[in-house]
Amino acid sequence: MTLTRRLAGLAMASAAAMALALPASAQSTQQSLSSDSVIESIKENGVIKIGLSIFRPWSMRNLDGDLVGFELDVGRELAKDMGVEVEFVPTSWDGIIPALVSGKFDVIISGMSITPQRNLTVAFSDPYAYSGMTILANKSMTEGFTLEDYNSPDVTFAARRGATPVAVIQSMFPQAELLMFDEDGASTQEVLNGNAHATMASEPTPSEEARRYSDTLYVPFNETFQAGGEAFAFRKGDPDAENYFNNWIGVKTRTGWLKERHDYWFRGDDWKDDVAE
Repeated sequence: MTLTRRLAGLAMASAAAMALALPASAQSTQQSLSSDSVIESIKENGVIKIGLSIFRPWSMRNLDGDLVGFELDVGRELAKDMGVEVEFVPTSWDGIIPALVSGKFDVIISGMSITPQRNLTVAFSDPYAYSGMTILANKSMTEGFTLEDYNSPDVTFAARRGATPVAVIQSMFPQAELLMFDEDGASTQEVLNGNAHATMASEPTPSEEARRYSDTLYVPFNETFQAGGEAFAFRKGDPDAENYFNNWIGVKTRTGWLKERHDYWFRGDDWKDDVAE
Protein backbone atom coordinates (compact mmCIF):
# COMPACT_ATOMS: atom_id res chain seq x y z
CA MET A 1 0.00 0.00 0.00
CA THR A 2 1.46 3.36 -0.97
CA LEU A 3 1.98 6.14 1.57
CA THR A 4 -0.68 8.24 -0.17
CA ARG A 5 -3.30 5.48 0.08
CA ARG A 6 -2.43 4.91 3.75
CA LEU A 7 -2.82 8.62 4.52
CA ALA A 8 -6.12 8.74 2.66
CA GLY A 9 -7.36 5.76 4.66
CA LEU A 10 -6.35 7.38 7.93
CA ALA A 11 -8.12 10.60 6.94
CA MET A 12 -11.33 8.74 6.10
CA ALA A 13 -11.20 6.83 9.38
CA SER A 14 -10.65 10.06 11.29
CA ALA A 15 -13.58 11.74 9.51
CA ALA A 16 -15.83 8.78 10.27
CA ALA A 17 -14.86 8.91 13.95
CA MET A 18 -15.58 12.64 14.08
CA ALA A 19 -18.97 12.10 12.43
CA LEU A 20 -19.87 9.54 15.06
CA ALA A 21 -18.63 11.82 17.85
CA LEU A 22 -20.60 14.89 16.74
CA PRO A 23 -24.09 13.58 17.61
CA ALA A 24 -22.81 12.40 20.99
CA SER A 25 -21.24 15.81 21.63
CA ALA A 26 -24.42 17.63 20.58
CA GLN A 27 -26.49 15.33 22.78
CA SER A 28 -24.18 15.99 25.72
CA THR A 29 -24.50 19.75 25.18
CA GLN A 30 -28.28 19.48 24.94
CA GLN A 31 -28.44 17.44 28.14
CA SER A 32 -26.24 19.99 29.92
CA LEU A 33 -28.48 22.88 28.84
CA SER A 34 -31.58 20.99 29.93
CA SER A 35 -30.17 20.05 33.33
CA ASP A 36 -29.18 23.67 33.97
CA SER A 37 -32.68 24.93 33.11
CA VAL A 38 -34.98 26.42 35.72
CA ILE A 39 -37.60 23.95 34.45
CA GLU A 40 -35.54 21.04 35.79
CA SER A 41 -35.02 22.88 39.07
CA ILE A 42 -38.77 23.44 39.41
CA LYS A 43 -39.47 19.76 38.72
CA GLU A 44 -36.82 18.65 41.23
CA ASN A 45 -38.05 20.99 43.97
CA GLY A 46 -41.71 20.30 43.28
CA VAL A 47 -42.62 23.99 43.39
CA ILE A 48 -42.52 26.97 41.04
CA LYS A 49 -41.77 30.33 42.67
CA ILE A 50 -43.42 33.24 40.88
CA GLY A 51 -42.52 36.87 41.47
CA LEU A 52 -45.27 39.45 41.13
CA SER A 53 -46.18 42.97 42.15
CA ILE A 54 -49.59 43.96 43.49
CA PHE A 55 -51.80 45.94 41.10
CA ARG A 56 -55.42 45.51 40.02
CA PRO A 57 -56.65 43.38 38.37
CA TRP A 58 -53.43 41.54 37.62
CA SER A 59 -52.81 40.63 41.25
CA MET A 60 -54.48 41.82 44.46
CA ARG A 61 -55.80 40.61 47.80
CA ASN A 62 -59.40 39.65 48.48
CA LEU A 63 -61.29 40.43 51.67
CA ASP A 64 -59.75 37.37 53.34
CA GLY A 65 -56.24 38.57 52.49
CA ASP A 66 -55.65 35.90 49.84
CA LEU A 67 -53.97 36.74 46.55
CA VAL A 68 -56.33 36.73 43.57
CA GLY A 69 -56.30 38.12 40.04
CA PHE A 70 -55.38 37.30 36.48
CA GLU A 71 -51.73 36.55 37.30
CA LEU A 72 -52.74 34.24 40.13
CA ASP A 73 -54.96 32.24 37.77
CA VAL A 74 -52.12 32.04 35.23
CA GLY A 75 -49.55 30.99 37.83
CA ARG A 76 -51.78 28.33 39.37
CA GLU A 77 -52.69 26.89 35.98
CA LEU A 78 -49.02 26.81 34.96
CA ALA A 79 -48.10 24.99 38.18
CA LYS A 80 -50.96 22.51 37.77
CA ASP A 81 -49.83 21.66 34.24
CA MET A 82 -46.24 21.20 35.45
CA GLY A 83 -47.41 18.94 38.27
CA VAL A 84 -45.88 21.12 40.99
CA GLU A 85 -46.97 23.42 43.80
CA VAL A 86 -46.90 27.20 43.38
CA GLU A 87 -45.45 29.87 45.64
CA PHE A 88 -46.15 33.53 44.90
CA VAL A 89 -43.55 36.06 46.03
CA PRO A 90 -44.97 39.63 46.20
CA THR A 91 -42.16 42.04 45.35
CA SER A 92 -41.92 45.80 44.83
CA TRP A 93 -41.92 46.62 41.13
CA ASP A 94 -38.64 48.50 41.09
CA GLY A 95 -36.86 45.52 42.63
CA ILE A 96 -38.58 42.65 40.85
CA ILE A 97 -36.01 42.14 38.06
CA PRO A 98 -32.99 42.19 40.43
CA ALA A 99 -34.85 39.70 42.65
CA LEU A 100 -35.36 37.36 39.67
CA VAL A 101 -31.72 37.61 38.61
CA SER A 102 -30.55 36.88 42.17
CA GLY A 103 -32.65 33.71 42.26
CA LYS A 104 -35.38 34.68 44.72
CA PHE A 105 -37.96 33.16 42.38
CA ASP A 106 -38.05 31.24 39.12
CA VAL A 107 -40.07 33.52 36.86
CA ILE A 108 -41.87 36.88 36.85
CA ILE A 109 -45.55 36.68 35.92
CA SER A 110 -46.73 40.19 36.68
CA GLY A 111 -48.04 41.99 33.62
CA MET A 112 -44.50 42.89 32.57
CA SER A 113 -44.36 44.39 29.10
CA ILE A 114 -41.49 43.51 26.81
CA THR A 115 -38.97 46.33 26.36
CA PRO A 116 -35.46 46.34 24.86
CA GLN A 117 -34.07 47.80 28.10
CA ARG A 118 -35.48 44.97 30.22
CA ASN A 119 -34.38 42.45 27.62
CA LEU A 120 -30.76 43.40 28.32
CA THR A 121 -31.17 41.83 31.77
CA VAL A 122 -33.85 39.16 31.43
CA ALA A 123 -35.32 36.90 28.75
CA PHE A 124 -38.99 37.05 27.76
CA SER A 125 -41.50 34.47 26.64
CA ASP A 126 -44.05 35.10 23.93
CA PRO A 127 -46.82 37.47 25.11
CA TYR A 128 -49.63 35.89 27.13
CA ALA A 129 -51.70 39.11 27.35
CA TYR A 130 -52.00 42.45 25.58
CA SER A 131 -52.97 45.79 27.06
CA GLY A 132 -52.39 49.47 26.53
CA MET A 133 -52.04 52.52 28.76
CA THR A 134 -54.33 55.53 29.03
CA ILE A 135 -54.07 58.89 30.73
CA LEU A 136 -56.11 59.45 33.90
CA ALA A 137 -56.40 63.16 34.64
CA ASN A 138 -57.84 65.62 37.13
CA LYS A 139 -60.81 67.29 35.42
CA SER A 140 -60.52 70.76 36.91
CA MET A 141 -56.75 70.93 36.42
CA THR A 142 -56.72 69.80 32.78
CA GLU A 143 -59.99 71.09 31.34
CA GLY A 144 -59.54 71.91 27.66
CA PHE A 145 -56.04 70.38 27.45
CA THR A 146 -54.86 68.91 24.18
CA LEU A 147 -52.35 66.07 24.27
CA GLU A 148 -49.59 68.57 23.52
CA ASP A 149 -50.60 70.68 26.52
CA TYR A 150 -49.53 67.90 28.87
CA ASN A 151 -45.93 68.35 27.72
CA SER A 152 -45.24 71.40 29.85
CA PRO A 153 -43.09 72.24 32.90
CA ASP A 154 -46.31 73.42 34.52
CA VAL A 155 -47.81 69.92 34.34
CA THR A 156 -47.09 67.20 36.90
CA PHE A 157 -47.50 63.47 36.27
CA ALA A 158 -47.52 60.72 38.89
CA ALA A 159 -46.58 57.09 38.15
CA ARG A 160 -45.49 53.82 39.74
CA ARG A 161 -41.73 53.68 40.14
CA GLY A 162 -39.97 51.38 37.67
CA ALA A 163 -43.13 50.64 35.69
CA THR A 164 -43.60 51.11 31.94
CA PRO A 165 -45.70 54.33 32.31
CA VAL A 166 -42.64 56.08 33.72
CA ALA A 167 -40.72 55.56 30.47
CA VAL A 168 -43.76 56.43 28.35
CA ILE A 169 -44.40 59.67 30.26
CA GLN A 170 -40.75 60.65 30.01
CA SER A 171 -40.81 59.94 26.27
CA MET A 172 -44.15 61.59 25.43
CA PHE A 173 -44.00 64.46 27.92
CA PRO A 174 -40.31 65.18 28.58
CA GLN A 175 -40.96 68.72 29.82
CA ALA A 176 -43.49 67.67 32.48
CA GLU A 177 -42.57 67.04 36.10
CA LEU A 178 -42.77 63.40 37.17
CA LEU A 179 -43.48 62.16 40.69
CA MET A 180 -42.84 58.46 41.34
CA PHE A 181 -44.43 56.16 43.92
CA ASP A 182 -44.24 52.48 44.83
CA GLU A 183 -47.90 51.66 44.10
CA ASP A 184 -50.41 52.56 41.40
CA GLY A 185 -52.90 53.62 44.06
CA ALA A 186 -50.58 56.34 45.35
CA SER A 187 -50.26 57.81 41.87
CA THR A 188 -54.02 57.96 41.45
CA GLN A 189 -54.39 59.53 44.89
CA GLU A 190 -52.02 62.34 43.94
CA VAL A 191 -54.17 63.14 40.91
CA LEU A 192 -57.35 62.86 42.98
CA ASN A 193 -55.93 65.22 45.62
CA GLY A 194 -54.83 67.75 43.02
CA ASN A 195 -51.11 67.25 43.63
CA ALA A 196 -50.61 65.98 40.08
CA HIS A 197 -52.41 66.74 36.84
CA ALA A 198 -52.41 63.18 35.53
CA THR A 199 -51.09 59.66 35.69
CA MET A 200 -50.81 56.79 33.19
CA ALA A 201 -51.57 53.13 33.76
CA SER A 202 -52.65 50.02 31.93
CA GLU A 203 -56.33 49.52 31.40
CA PRO A 204 -58.72 48.81 32.97
CA THR A 205 -57.41 50.73 36.02
CA PRO A 206 -57.74 54.28 34.59
CA SER A 207 -61.31 53.72 33.35
CA GLU A 208 -62.31 52.08 36.64
CA GLU A 209 -60.93 54.99 38.67
CA ALA A 210 -62.61 57.51 36.36
CA ARG A 211 -65.99 55.82 36.96
CA ARG A 212 -65.35 55.60 40.68
CA TYR A 213 -64.40 59.28 41.08
CA SER A 214 -66.35 60.68 38.14
CA ASP A 215 -66.67 64.14 39.72
CA THR A 216 -62.88 64.57 39.82
CA LEU A 217 -61.19 62.17 37.42
CA TYR A 218 -61.59 61.32 33.74
CA VAL A 219 -59.83 59.63 30.83
CA PRO A 220 -59.37 62.61 28.48
CA PHE A 221 -58.43 60.77 25.28
CA ASN A 222 -60.12 57.83 23.63
CA GLU A 223 -56.89 56.10 22.74
CA THR A 224 -54.29 53.87 24.29
CA PHE A 225 -50.54 54.39 24.25
CA GLN A 226 -47.70 51.90 23.92
CA ALA A 227 -50.09 48.98 23.47
CA GLY A 228 -47.93 45.89 23.58
CA GLY A 229 -47.61 42.41 24.94
CA GLU A 230 -47.03 41.26 28.50
CA ALA A 231 -44.77 38.22 28.91
CA PHE A 232 -43.14 35.90 31.42
CA ALA A 233 -39.65 37.09 32.38
CA PHE A 234 -36.97 34.58 33.32
CA ARG A 235 -33.20 34.42 33.63
CA LYS A 236 -31.21 34.66 30.41
CA GLY A 237 -29.46 31.71 28.80
CA ASP A 238 -32.27 29.20 29.37
CA PRO A 239 -33.60 27.89 26.02
CA ASP A 240 -35.40 25.02 27.77
CA ALA A 241 -37.49 27.47 29.84
CA GLU A 242 -38.16 29.61 26.78
CA ASN A 243 -39.38 26.56 24.87
CA TYR A 244 -41.63 25.35 27.68
CA PHE A 245 -43.17 28.72 28.51
CA ASN A 246 -43.81 29.54 24.84
CA ASN A 247 -45.43 26.18 24.21
CA TRP A 248 -47.59 26.51 27.33
CA ILE A 249 -48.72 30.01 26.33
CA GLY A 250 -49.41 28.78 22.79
CA VAL A 251 -51.63 25.95 24.02
CA LYS A 252 -53.54 28.16 26.46
CA THR A 253 -54.03 30.76 23.74
CA ARG A 254 -55.33 28.28 21.17
CA THR A 255 -57.74 26.66 23.63
CA GLY A 256 -59.12 30.07 24.65
CA TRP A 257 -58.19 29.63 28.31
CA LEU A 258 -56.07 32.79 28.51
CA LYS A 259 -58.75 34.90 26.81
CA GLU A 260 -61.47 33.57 29.11
CA ARG A 261 -59.45 34.35 32.23
CA HIS A 262 -58.37 37.76 30.88
CA ASP A 263 -61.96 38.69 30.03
CA TYR A 264 -63.11 37.63 33.51
CA TRP A 265 -60.68 39.95 35.29
CA PHE A 266 -60.48 42.83 32.81
CA ARG A 267 -64.01 43.02 31.39
CA GLY A 268 -66.20 41.59 34.14
CA ASP A 269 -67.36 42.84 37.54
CA ASP A 270 -68.15 39.55 39.29
CA TRP A 271 -64.96 39.62 41.36
CA LYS A 272 -65.07 43.23 42.55
CA ASP A 273 -67.24 42.74 45.65
CA ASP A 274 -64.70 40.23 46.98
CA VAL A 275 -61.71 42.57 46.65
CA ALA A 276 -60.83 45.42 48.99
CA GLU A 277 -60.75 48.85 47.38
